[in-house]
Amino acid sequence: MYTGGPLDRAGERRRDAAWIAERLDHPATRIVPVWRDRNLVEPGDAPQAGWLTGAAAAAALEQASSQVFLGLWDEIAYLAVDLSHHEEDGLPSLVNGAEFADLRQVGRLLAADDATILAYARGMLHWHRRQKFCSDCGSPTEARDGGHVQVCTNEACARHHFPRTDPAVIMLVTHVGDDGVDRCLLGWSTRWDTPMYSTLAGFVEPGESLEEAVAREVFEESGIRCSEVTYRGSQPWPFPASLMLGFRAKGLNADITVDPHEIREAKWFSRAELAEFGEFYGETDPTRPRLPRTDSISRRLINDWIEEGD
Repeated sequence: MYTGGPLDRAGERRRDAAWIAERLDHPATRIVPVWRDRNLVEPGDAPQAGWLTGAAAAAALEQASSQVFLGLWDEIAYLAVDLSHHEEDGLPSLVNGAEFADLRQVGRLLAADDATILAYARGMLHWHRRQKFCSDCGSPTEARDGGHVQVCTNEACARHHFPRTDPAVIMLVTHVGDDGVDRCLLGWSTRWDTPMYSTLAGFVEPGESLEEAVAREVFEESGIRCSEVTYRGSQPWPFPASLMLGFRAKGLNADITVDPHEIREAKWFSRAELAEFGEFYGETDPTRPRLPRTDSISRRLINDWIEEGD
């Protein structure tokens, strides 16, 4: 989810101000509004991304605090605009009857291509709201290259700032016990009141490889040492600005010691035990353990391991 989208990011067009201006005035151009990290969605049984065109697009552009050229899809330009400076009661005239929603709540219900574009827009505008001043000299910055660069306005500094993405490792650790049963290690984060068990994860620190980050995070959070770290895939995760790098690893010991600041509980689970879990959304029993939501790489790592046992 949130990857493999349809956009041609058309990087060579970003510096062509005249071409960008032409796209802004084109009637087919689609505007992707974001309000305080929420995306515009047309509600219903099958929610759809709330693109704006025509007069609604022109109104949103006029009242936006930032705009970013996202790319082209079938030669139609997509641009993200930030409406976060408006109060909520001032939005209805701008958004054509749709609603702003948390992408984490609705992303799994959207068409994959639409969800990918909304995630891209959310991530870029989140960065814009936090990159208004130069981190070197403190002067204001201004957007260039279609919104993909913020340049310090102090001519003596003139530093270029680029969108930030923080690498994070996320890993499924497995271990075959003395009984011959293959189990995976999942943790219940202190951030969740209900028992949602997920793969362990953490940010990569300066000066370490991805494999070292996996081993360090697993040991810090669970007391499990691991080996045979293998890459399984990645997922952009704009909540707010991470790239999740997925791994599998083999646990070398079985005794768990959790870090209580981050993990409420960690356990080894067999495939049969996971078959009894509920879903992240829709589970009504607050005591029943549940799996991560289906739009996450955590769930993909778990599902891949479950399917290997079929």
